[in-house]
Amino acid sequence: MDNEFVSGVTRVAGAAGIAGIGGLQLGTITVATVPVATTATVAAPGVLGWLGVTTTVTTVTAAPVVVPIAGAIAVGAALTTGGIWAFKKLTK
Repeated sequence: MDNEFVSGVTRVAGAAGIAGIGGLQLGTITVATVPVATTATVAAPGVLGWLGVTTTVTTVTAAPVVVPIAGAIAVGAALTTGGIWAFKKLTK
């Protein structure tokens, strides 16, 4: 595998992720979910709620962390380039 091939893949993946090539959209990958706490003030249950008493409710939801596929390809190509460079240096 040449450095030219890897750099070409990196350029194509980067261009596809930023602007799209001929309408090419690679999409995204969900890599993790992060808990997000949302707090709201709501009426208290029962008679106290009728009297206007409020309480605070906290809801924890999972927010996805997404990465563009083109970014993952570009990082893989950069890591491959570094691996090739290190291999060549170590085997001299």
